[in-house]
Amino acid sequence: MQSEVDSRPAGSPDDPGRAALAKAIGTLVTAGAAGVQIRVNDGRGEWVGTAGVAERGSSRPVPPDGRFRIGSVTKTYVAAVLLLLAGDGELSLDDPVSRYLPRFGLDERITVRMILMHVSGVFDFSGEHGLDETSDCGIFPTSGETYVKDLESTYEPDELVRFSLAKPARFAPGATFGYSNTNYILAGLLIEKVTGAGYAQQVHDRIVAPLGLTETSVPGRRTAIPGPHAHGYLGYRDAGTWKVADVTRYNPSRYWAAGEIISTTRDVDAFLLALLDGRLLPPPLLAEMTSFIPPGSGLGVSTGLFRREFTPGHTGIGHFGSVPGYLCSAYSTVDGGVRLVMSVTKGAVDRFDPVAFSRFQRAVDATLVACFSSLVPPGSKRAPGGLPDGRLRGPAGLLPLPR
Repeated sequence: MQSEVDSRPAGSPDDPGRAALAKAIGTLVTAGAAGVQIRVNDGRGEWVGTAGVAERGSSRPVPPDGRFRIGSVTKTYVAAVLLLLAGDGELSLDDPVSRYLPRFGLDERITVRMILMHVSGVFDFSGEHGLDETSDCGIFPTSGETYVKDLESTYEPDELVRFSLAKPARFAPGATFGYSNTNYILAGLLIEKVTGAGYAQQVHDRIVAPLGLTETSVPGRRTAIPGPHAHGYLGYRDAGTWKVADVTRYNPSRYWAAGEIISTTRDVDAFLLALLDGRLLPPPLLAEMTSFIPPGSGLGVSTGLFRREFTPGHTGIGHFGSVPGYLCSAYSTVDGGVRLVMSVTKGAVDRFDPVAFSRFQRAVDATLVACFSSLVPPGSKRAPGGLPDGRLRGPAGLLPLPR
């Protein structure tokens, strides 16, 4: 089932570019997604589309304004709060994290900037999965039935950090890049230490409330997704029997400041635009967040964002998230003129079969590449047309996000 909502006449579904977008998200349902919703803004206006169903076994379509778990896109919100605190003089990005969180015995060379850029070397509590196919199990169970039951468990932030620090450091602080969810658990704890308030309250007071993001929430230990939403699933084998679990409801404390926010494509898009047009961060802080290493147009990392050249001439900055049942992608050109927010609800895909799950992830990524690359900058004379082939430029798997 597919639907499309045109927010402006310029984005008419008769536009071949928009028709191609609708077709592209439809292919994800064939690849194993239960449902997809996407919102794009470019020189042709705004367009919202959905594909698939809101719930397995039902014909109810995905709500175009539905809420979903944004996963690691949460990290960009957390990074923005820390940058605002730095702008207020509450801390410096070059301060050692250990100055504020001495109870963990962190390497004193690890700075605030390093945790925001994933160059701290701290082990990822959700597990390490290298490009060479090696892996080191994290704190969560690795078998299907046990994993599903564990989704009800409560995890404390200190517990996640201490688990990670019991593992050897991956590399010396600042030596290279290594994505770790633990970095943003530390970031959340740092916010709380500096402000004396919960990190969720700071996200609300500094981002959600000022921007009027009424569809965005930080759930804490609340398991439900409020408002209209599509269901997410997890496929697995239990003693040889194939099962599909509805994992829409789970305890989000397992990801906390690394990936717990719930939102909509409309609110995430509004956040992205406000972030990049200067309404959220003053110029020096925005310059900090949009300064990538290495410089250029290819793969890069900053304090809370990633840069990616999807295809030649189509570079986006943003973040990607993956949590049980849900995937989220949020990317924009650096000037905010071209933006894409996409949520994918996972269907009957075997999370524990590396071949099947990798195939599904590649399909999601190819759709993301194709959709972003089809967008037209404001004022562009480029005629809308079909989508590119979606082949990746650069190594796949740069962002091994929450699982």
